[in-house]
Amino acid sequence: MEIHIDLTGTRGHRDAIYRQLRAAILAGRIRPGEALPPTRELAQRLAVSRTTVSAAYDRLTAEGFLAGRVGAGTFVTASPAERPSPVPDGPGVRPLPEWDAVPPPPAPFAPAPEFDFRPGVPDLALFPFDTWRRLITQRLRAGQADLMTYGDPQGHAALRTEIARHIGVSRDVRANAAQVVVTAGAQQTTDLVARVLLRAGDLAAVEDPGYPPPRLVLGARGVRVAAVPVDAAGIVVDAIPAGTRLVYVTPSHQYPLGLSMSLDRRLELLDWAERNDAVLVEDDYDTEFRYTGRPLEPLHSLDSRGRVVYVGSFSKVLSPALRLGFLVAPPSLVPALVKARYLTDWHAPNVDQAALAAFMAEGGFARHVRRMRKVYRARHELLAALLARDFADFLTPLPSTAGLHLSAVAPADCGGLVRAARRRGVRLYSLGDFGVGERRHGLVFGYGAVAAERIEPGLARLRALADEGAA
Repeated sequence: MEIHIDLTGTRGHRDAIYRQLRAAILAGRIRPGEALPPTRELAQRLAVSRTTVSAAYDRLTAEGFLAGRVGAGTFVTASPAERPSPVPDGPGVRPLPEWDAVPPPPAPFAPAPEFDFRPGVPDLALFPFDTWRRLITQRLRAGQADLMTYGDPQGHAALRTEIARHIGVSRDVRANAAQVVVTAGAQQTTDLVARVLLRAGDLAAVEDPGYPPPRLVLGARGVRVAAVPVDAAGIVVDAIPAGTRLVYVTPSHQYPLGLSMSLDRRLELLDWAERNDAVLVEDDYDTEFRYTGRPLEPLHSLDSRGRVVYVGSFSKVLSPALRLGFLVAPPSLVPALVKARYLTDWHAPNVDQAALAAFMAEGGFARHVRRMRKVYRARHELLAALLARDFADFLTPLPSTAGLHLSAVAPADCGGLVRAARRRGVRLYSLGDFGVGERRHGLVFGYGAVAAERIEPGLARLRALADEGAA
């Protein structure tokens, strides 16, 4: 039997041999029962190593296409007709209707935009790589074998202790390690709280405009979601529908407007939650980076009745790739939340948790926050100054003194400008992307992922597009 395999121009010879043999079997060019050439013979014919051919044969054997017979050789085991078609003839199994309303995950940015004004993305070039590599390596030594097994669903004990200490000092969140649950961030926290408190058909509320993922998480669970407007003082409490069981809010740095909820509005929201037996999920996502004034008190520090689940994340401070965040819950909720975490994905990666705990205990985390606060403050001030100088005719920046983004309102829809900018290498978002009801006009500028020296040329390109009529 003559087998034709062409390796011209290919780099991965093993994969090329596997793919071409598999295609020949499925097409019937190599029939069931026929023997393939010995690995040594085919390797010589193709001028590759015998190991390369053996690896391709082993993969086809593992997938059931080939079988070896001792002393006889390697044979094709089944015909294409005996294998299920990779594409079903009928419509197949359908998901629940709730999932039709969930948009697909955002595609990776490839290539990376020339000017990256995406909000909520830190400067990964300034991640403490050397320190993190050392901490991870130390955790991977043989003496740390306990980190390689199943972990505590509530989170690594040392990390929970460090988180409680950090938020107590930096955010006046009074909690102990027993109230902390390590999560993958705000989305998972919202899902966990919904699992233990809400049934399908229950009512939850989110800010409008607001951060889309929690709204989508709740909707995918069959929860009815009400979009509640936001004014200069924060979420409009009087507009929260009767019967609402959960409210997701970003009071310290409203996403995406950047405003801070007033003290009166915070107290009003807490009173509302008590009267309506509801829970408030407070996402305090990036307020480590506050540039003027004293830090605002979180809802949690004002809550004396156990109504607030406080949410924090390390994605904005360190890296979103770590997938590490946390929640602080009233003691009455913690056991159920830990059970829910166990039943979903059990626990966060032990090695990463232990490394982060050591990073915080050594003081590295606090030093990194101080360093990045200076970097981001400079970018914030530069961006605000350039917007005031070059875009005053159609953009009005909203007051913001914290975080990694700045929003500006416009008199007309900016969707066309955003799309044109993306085609020209400037990545940013329209305020309308975050609205549910009445969509606001404007732009959202992130400054975490764009170096200071790239801000002015990026805005100059955006200004040129606006002058061309793209807006």
